Amino acid sequence: MWRRGHGGPFSRAARRFFRKLSLAIALSVACAAPLAATARADEIENRKSKIENPTAPAGAVVIPAGTYTPLLRSTNDAAQVAVAAFALDALPVTNAQFLAFVVANPKWQRSRVARLFADEHYLSHWAGDTDLGPLAPADAPVVRVSWFAARAYARWSGKRLPTTAEWERAASAGYTAPDGKSDIALNGDLYRWLARPTPEIQPSVTTAKENFFGARGLHGLVWEWVADFNTAMVTGESRADTGLDRDLFCGAGAAGSTDTSDYAAYMRLALRSSLKAPNTTSSLGFRCAQDLSSP
Repeated sequence: MWRRGHGGPFSRAARRFFRKLSLAIALSVACAAPLAATARADEIENRKSKIENPTAPAGAVVIPAGTYTPLLRSTNDAAQVAVAAFALDALPVTNAQFLAFVVANPKWQRSRVARLFADEHYLSHWAGDTDLGPLAPADAPVVRVSWFAARAYARWSGKRLPTTAEWERAASAGYTAPDGKSDIALNGDLYRWLARPTPEIQPSVTTAKENFFGARGLHGLVWEWVADFNTAMVTGESRADTGLDRDLFCGAGAAGSTDTSDYAAYMRLALRSSLKAPNTTSSLGFRCAQDLSSP
């Protein structure tokens, strides 16, 4: 079931994309095995991860270096993408935090933002430009924000949006182990969330469970923007890719495996591939990331 949201055009586009995905999933069964067999050690080596004793900034957690296996990839691309250690906000950005941003940057207020940067549903659940109102609790994750607005907030706060590889690396953890593929509790929570309609009022970010890395709400709260959402059909190493018709793409698991039954990962791929930067929806928010440095 596609998780429903109020407002924004991506749901119809996502359904169209799922039809395209059916071919990719079928191809993955035939392609995954030989791709895994030919993976080289140098494809997954992380040369940027040699940071000793990294310290997370306030409000963030350290996501250790690891790898990300793209769900769809060309036969000429690396089987895995190295992900350097980085800092990720423990919680998604809240309405209160985003309110402080629009107060400090009036051009991002609802009545002033250019349609080029946010659609007509931008912050439509707020009572006013600088008034949250009853539908947007201060401690709930901010939603109905565009990619442009999320990026502007991140820059204003001295941070950035996480890349797809970083987000998926952070989200690959279970509640009690760094690999969540077999975490029954996590998967149960995730699929129950996917089956429920989007609530009119989002819950507090503090209600979200903490994963092994200390990040909360990566699954089961809201969808989240990533910096490179519009490269969902290519790997992070293939900026010249033009889509499925460029080459033969094969599926692989989004959480470090070639498990084509990872339905939730395909949902995320479908969402990202259907979005445009000005889009906003009632179930799409974001959190920020930062590079790490030695203390």
